[in-house]
Amino acid sequence: MAGQGPAGLLRPYGRGLAAVAVLQVIGAVAGLAPLLAVVELGRTLLSPGPIDHGHVRDVVIAGAAGLFVRLLFTAASSGIGHVLDDRVQLSFRRRLAARLGEVPIGWLSRRRTGELAKVVGQDVSAVHPLIAHAPGELVSAFVVPLVSLVYLFTVDWRLTLITIVPVALAVALVPLMMTPSRLREQEALDGAMGRISNAAVEFVQGIAVVKAFGGGERAHREFLTATDEFAGTFSRWVLGISGIAAGMALALSPPFVLLVVLTGGTTLVTAGSMTPADLLPFLLLGLGLTAPVAALGHGFDDLQAARRAMGRIRDVLAVPSLPEPAHPVAPRGHRVELRDVRFGYEAGHEVLRGIDLVLEPGTVTAIVGPSGSGKSTLVQLLPRFFDPTHGAVLLGGVDLRELGGRELHRMVSFVFQDVRLLRASVADNIALAVPRADLDDVVRAARLANIHERILELPRGYESVIGEDVKLSGGEAQRISIARALLAAAPVLVLDEATAFADPQTEQAVRGALATSAGDRTTLVIAHRVETVADADTVVVLEDGVIVERGRPAELLARNGRFAAFWRAHPSTHSPAHSSGHPSTHPTAIADETGTPTGAPRGGEPR
Repeated sequence: MAGQGPAGLLRPYGRGLAAVAVLQVIGAVAGLAPLLAVVELGRTLLSPGPIDHGHVRDVVIAGAAGLFVRLLFTAASSGIGHVLDDRVQLSFRRRLAARLGEVPIGWLSRRRTGELAKVVGQDVSAVHPLIAHAPGELVSAFVVPLVSLVYLFTVDWRLTLITIVPVALAVALVPLMMTPSRLREQEALDGAMGRISNAAVEFVQGIAVVKAFGGGERAHREFLTATDEFAGTFSRWVLGISGIAAGMALALSPPFVLLVVLTGGTTLVTAGSMTPADLLPFLLLGLGLTAPVAALGHGFDDLQAARRAMGRIRDVLAVPSLPEPAHPVAPRGHRVELRDVRFGYEAGHEVLRGIDLVLEPGTVTAIVGPSGSGKSTLVQLLPRFFDPTHGAVLLGGVDLRELGGRELHRMVSFVFQDVRLLRASVADNIALAVPRADLDDVVRAARLANIHERILELPRGYESVIGEDVKLSGGEAQRISIARALLAAAPVLVLDEATAFADPQTEQAVRGALATSAGDRTTLVIAHRVETVADADTVVVLEDGVIVERGRPAELLARNGRFAAFWRAHPSTHSPAHSSGHPSTHPTAIADETGTPTGAPRGGEPR
């Protein structure tokens, strides 16, 4: 798919496009018959002697027949073209949806929602002129003038050359519309429109936060900046193209064409080089020469926009899907190992630099570190949102790249901090990874996630449709996603601060549920709260893509290094009255004169 241009994308529809073009050719040529009939009638009526009424009748019938054929075939061409356009747009949207379902999730996470929505929505719709109109307009723009010129040359070659002057002038201006600067302006216009779309999507998605914190002006600013930028870009494009467009419109306008033909024809008639009757076909067909070209010129911008839209569609379809092994290997257990893992989103800049880490079954490993240290990138390697650029991530002794996609999804479950729920029933959302799960299993997972009682309060209980019957809070949505992970019962669980939106009591209940159902599960969690860290068997401190500390929480506290600094900087969100009773999680844990946080055990686990 990579490198495939618009022609390649439309190749499967070549026969349909050819049929549209052939029908348009027949209709366009037949459309000249009424004009030629008028010319022949004029010559017959202006010629000396008696009028041949039979000939006049035949000419009128031929003109009427030509008009009927034109209407029939152009209607058929237009109808087939629009049906074909519907098929192409449906196919493109299905292919884009399929491709977006196959690309690495990491690639999606680094793309702005508005940009992808524009490709699937506006860009696919922008292909319409290329399919439904361009074939007919291109055919008319070339076939009609060609047939007309052949006829006019048989009448008078000198006036024929004069008649094509307006067309030649208009065609000479076309390259000026395709200069590098004009193309850059078009691309800038598309980019500005994409930024408006993205700003609007982001503003709507964050409107609740904006209203809650009174940041209306700041929230509007990005959108207003995007619209101002588009207005400026559009103005520059109009100023650059308006002179050329006006020149083309003037050259192809009927008054200018008639002026040119009458000036040249009058000169030849007064000189005795041609008869007045021979001037009539040039007056009629001269306009026929310019009309198709003028129509094509009016649609030139649409065609250019369609070409650029096809390029963006091609770019998305060309994104390589997550490579699947030809011969998948089954893992032996669920021990996770990262061997000298390096990864960078861009060449020359590594986010992870030589990570060696082992996650044993039945253990919880917490990743802590400052923002930008690579925590999210590291945990996203386990569900294979990305593949490492160097080294390997092994599950059960098998490189993830040698596991089949279904096997990997069965083995690894991921709970995002930013939860996305489907517009489906609560039960279906919980059973997303296990669609055949019965209601008892769904309820059991909901109880463990401390969301069962809230679900029973919904209008239709577990059958309530999210987004229609109810809108859940952030904490409730997170508990739904945790119930989903618990029901999936994957042996490897990755948590990206899965209780970030939960209140302390709910967080404690969910943590207890995860611990109760853990068994020999391998758990990796990004931790920002000391409660989560206190429950971990191993803590890994990450800085600038490198592991700087690792060990049991109590051991790291005793070292008074980076982890101890993290502990002091992130006091417990639980009050002493509601804490689990472990002094290490109290907000009063501070360092004494020896550097060891008071309240933290010096030998055992802080649990």
